[in-house]
Order: sequence, then structure tokens, then C-alpha cells
Amino acid sequence: MPDWGVKIVTGFSVSIVLVLIGLFAVLILTWGERKVIGRMQDRIGPNRWGPFGLFQPIADGIKMLTKEDIIPEGADYWVHLLAPIIVVIPAVLVYAVIPFGNKLWGVDLNIGILYIVALSTIGTIAILMAGWSSNNKYALLGAFRAVAQLISYEIPMVLSIIAVVLMSGSMSMVKIVEHQTIPFIVSMPLVFLVYLTAAFAELYRAPFDMIEADSELIAGYFIEYSGMKFVMFFMAEYINLLAMSGIITTLFLGGWRFFGLELLLPFLSPFIFFAKCTLVIFIFWWVRSTFPRIRIDHLLGMAWKALVPLALVNLMVVALVIKLVEGDFLTGAILLVTNIIEAVIGIIILEKLQSKTHSEKMQSVAARQG
Repeated sequence: MPDWGVKIVTGFSVSIVLVLIGLFAVLILTWGERKVIGRMQDRIGPNRWGPFGLFQPIADGIKMLTKEDIIPEGADYWVHLLAPIIVVIPAVLVYAVIPFGNKLWGVDLNIGILYIVALSTIGTIAILMAGWSSNNKYALLGAFRAVAQLISYEIPMVLSIIAVVLMSGSMSMVKIVEHQTIPFIVSMPLVFLVYLTAAFAELYRAPFDMIEADSELIAGYFIEYSGMKFVMFFMAEYINLLAMSGIITTLFLGGWRFFGLELLLPFLSPFIFFAKCTLVIFIFWWVRSTFPRIRIDHLLGMAWKALVPLALVNLMVVALVIKLVEGDFLTGAILLVTNIIEAVIGIIILEKLQSKTHSEKMQSVAARQG
């Protein structure tokens, strides 16, 4: 077979594997989330279909696929049709550059992290298309919230990514993992927290699920979707969840590396990677079952008043330390100390600002009542 034929077959095979990983992630994550959150809320969770309710996601999928596909009156047909397709495609394409283990990745792009950032914005365009084309004010309001939320939290997320790129000296996801003799979460914990907080907003998950706030917007941007189209939005959410956990694992947790174990037993590298991903996913589930939804003005205010300044300070500190200090161990130690100092100063400033805002509100209330 000629070289071009080998490339086509290889590319097609990799594409099929990535799609299957996404579909398997949807089945496992939906079941796991319902079981874990059920336990946290003193419930059993799915327990009817199959052992431990394992077949419940399959039953739910069959139920949704057999529902009638309704196009609302006054909707833009083609935009309404394309939106769920566009929201799934970039979610799957992200898997191509995530290294799931040693020598286990689709392609090692030298601009892998830039590729991921570019793809992450396409999903928001699809959400805006879904809200605008549905001819429903609640769907449109949810879509507008999505755009505002993405723009606000994309900035601290990208600034945190730049800090990681400066530390590793590369935008390749594989090179970033190979550079982490000690995971970046140890040397840059504050950068990790900023990125993780922004990740909640980028995934539109509680407590940042303002775009589909059930009590306010009924179902948000996909209120007018049913059947297969609704399933595609649902699939994209959980495909993105696994992808984001993989990105966090790659950038901050050392990817498939675990204190040299991956060198002694190379076949364990994908299991190490997915164990770390599971830990990150559990954090997403834990937060969802614990914290209430944040008000929209507080949500955007936290991004612009807290995360963006903090991410900028983190980036400047990382750049300065890398420029002035030689040696990975010493650089990591100094960054850890500076991150702790930044966190303490940030908490003090936020506490004072909160106290000032609270006192101003109380004075305003007293003035109106007096």
C-alpha cells in the first residue's frame, strides 16, 4: 500500500477510536455521576437496569432516540439542525492531541494547546446558533449568557495555560508532560486553581451552569430540542468533561507519569492517566453536588475582579522567576513560595473588598429606610 493510503487508513482508524472513546465516556460518566451524586445526597442512584444500574444510560439513550424530533414554529431550520452537529465535532476533535499514555496519542502537534483553545470556542458558537434559531426567548437568553461567560473565563484560562507553556517551553501536549519531573500543580498550585475554576465555567457545570439554569430558563439554550438533537447536546457535555479532565491531567498532574513507574511498567501509563482523570472528574461531581448556583452578576464579577488579575499576576511571577532562576527544582520551589504568598495576599484583599461592599449595601438600605 502506498504511503498516502497508509496515512488515510491510519487517520480513519484513529478517528473511529476517538469517537468510540467519546461515546464510552458518555455512558460511563452519566452513570458514574448519577451514582456518586446520589450517594452524596443520601440516595442510591440508578439501580433498576442491569447490575448496579449499569444499563441505565443505554435505556435513557434508547428512550431519547425514539422521541419525536420537533422543529418549533418560526425556527431557522438549517441553523437549528446544524447547531447540535457543530457542538459535538470540536468536542471529539480535542481528543486527537491529548496524550492518554506513553506513545498513546492521535497526533503530537507542536501547537497542541493552541489547537485546543481554538476548538473550545467553536462550541460556544454552536450554543449561540441553537439559542438564536429556536425562536424562544429563554433559549436566546441562555445563549447570550453562554457567550458572556465564555469570554469572561476564557481569559484567565488562557493566561494560566501561558504560564504552563513558559514552564515547559513548548505548546506540545506531549512535551508538557515530559517536562513535568514534578507535576506543575506542586510548583504552581494557584495557577491550577485559577484554571480549574475557569474550567467549571467553560464546561457550564454547577455552580456555573447559568446558561441552563432550570429555575430561571427552564432548560436554557436547548429548550426547543428533542430526540437525537437533544442527545447530541447531552453527549457534547460529557465528552467535554472527559476532555477537560484530560487537559488538566496533562497540564498540571504530569499526564501518564507517576514517579518513574511508567518507565518500569510502560503498559501502566494509560491506567495512570485515567486514574488521574477520574480524580479530576470526581472534583467536578463533588462541587456540583455541594455548591449552589452562583448569581450571574457574581459569576462575571468573580472572573473580571478576581481571576483575571490573579492570573495576570501569576503569569508575571512565572515569567520573572524563569528569567532570573536556573534549575527546575529551584524554580519550582520559588514558584511554590510565591504562589502561597499570592494566595494569602489575595484572600486578604478579597475579604476587605467584601467587607467594604457589605457595609456600603447596609448603609444604602439604612438610608432608604430612614
